[in-house]
Order: sequence, then structure tokens, then C-alpha cells
Amino acid sequence: MAPANLHCMLITANPAIAQYAEQAGVQRIFIDMEVLGKAERQGHLNTHKAHHTYADISTLRAVLTQAELMVRLNPLHDSTPSEIDQAIAHGAQRLMLPMFHRRTEVRRFLDLVNGRVPVTLLTETPPALTRLPTYIADLGPTDQIHIGLNDLSLGMGLDFLFEPVAAGLLDPVADLLNQNDITWGFGGIARMGTGTLPAELVLSEHVRLGSGWVILSRAFHGEAATVEALCDRLDLKAELQKLWATETQLRQAGQATLQQNHQQFAAKTFALAAQAAPR
Repeated sequence: MAPANLHCMLITANPAIAQYAEQAGVQRIFIDMEVLGKAERQGHLNTHKAHHTYADISTLRAVLTQAELMVRLNPLHDSTPSEIDQAIAHGAQRLMLPMFHRRTEVRRFLDLVNGRVPVTLLTETPPALTRLPTYIADLGPTDQIHIGLNDLSLGMGLDFLFEPVAAGLLDPVADLLNQNDITWGFGGIARMGTGTLPAELVLSEHVRLGSGWVILSRAFHGEAATVEALCDRLDLKAELQKLWATETQLRQAGQATLQQNHQQFAAKTFALAAQAAPR
């Protein structure tokens, strides 16, 4: 079953902003240490580019009291054992594996972590999504799946990150994960009332599919350097309350409304994809 509230992650290495986000209700702070291959894949996109360090892990771990601290590592490579050990030693409470393609990579990563912390598998390549049924049985009870739409859409040669959702490609994935009681999430979300693709329609897809986690986009922090600068732009707690209030309304609206929203979501998504297509 989906949780009563969609759980939210915020990417930051700023300890004051991390504390502020935790107090506002963010359940997971996300340190991003992935650098290998990312610029080559996403250099043309307006996406987060990691510059976080092991010292950042220690700094955030020292100030967080409730929110879980997750660290995204590099894809599997020769230094992965050391990266895992150091991230855990510096205080990581969950590790994320990006850009894998097959079950052998998942099992290797799980073997290296060896149950010391839970893991989130970032399913973001077409082979990983296709092979999801082969590795979900390897997950422990607190491990999770997150569907990464940026690299997934790039890998599929698409023009807009939400096209796989609009096409219904996540529907059987959602059914499989929900039936196996695996907590999962996908993509990111903007503040309610914003977004080229309206955030309310994105949220409706999370409710329809049974997603439990989402990454808060930069619309929630604008890459502010200080808490003061962030508070000048918005009230994060109030924005989260708007998100969860809208989620409650969507849950109460029923499947017919969610399906209607899906049709609107798909139409807008494919229209945006057409605008973004190379001429």
C-alpha cells in the first residue's frame, strides 16, 4: 500500500538548509557524490551536478536528528568498495546505486554493503527497468527502488523526462513493486501551482501509481546558499503542507479522477516533448 503521505527527499550539502528542511518535514536528505559519466550524459540538461564530499556526509550527519541521510555513490567501478566503506564511516544511513544494467551489478553492490545500511537502487537505464523482475527478490525489507527519469528518458532516446510515465511504461513496474511490498518512488516534483508540466498532475501520477518517494526539485530551494536566502523565496514547511494537502485531495478523489488526470498529464507531456524535439 502507498503511504499516507508521499515522502520527500531534498538534495543539499548545506547543514543549515538540511536542518531547516528536516524541521519543515522533509524525511530524507540526499547527498550526491555521483560524478563518473554524469557530465557526459547530462551536461546539456539543467540537472543537479554533484560536488558533494565525504566531509559533507559527516557535517550533515552531525546536525540531522530525524531525516535519513542518503548518499548516491558512483556507478560500480574499481573504487566502489572504498566508496561504500568511506560513506558509511562518515555517517551515511542509506546508499544509492546509480546507472546499473543487470542483476549481477545489484548483487555485487548488495554484497559490498553487506547489510550495514539499507540501499536504494536507482533504476534509470532501460536494461535495469526491463530486468527489474530479476533483482527485486534480492532486496531486503528496508531497501527501495527509485525510478530515475532523466537518464531513463535519455537512454530511450526521448525528448522529455516524463514521457515514460505518460506512455504507461511505469504502470506494470508499479504493479510489480506494490504487489511485492517494495517501497519505491520516481522522479522529482515542483511546488504546487508551478511547473511547465503542472506539479499537481505529476503528484496525481504518484498517487495513481502508488509511489512512496519523490525528490523535491530546485523549485523548493532555488539552490539558495543560506537559510535566510531560502526563506526570502518561500516557506518550505508551507509548501510541503500544500503538497500533502493536494495529495490527500487526490487520494479522496478516486480512480476515475486519477485516470482523467493521467490523460491530461500524457497530453501535456507529449506536447512538451514535441516542443523539445530537435528540428
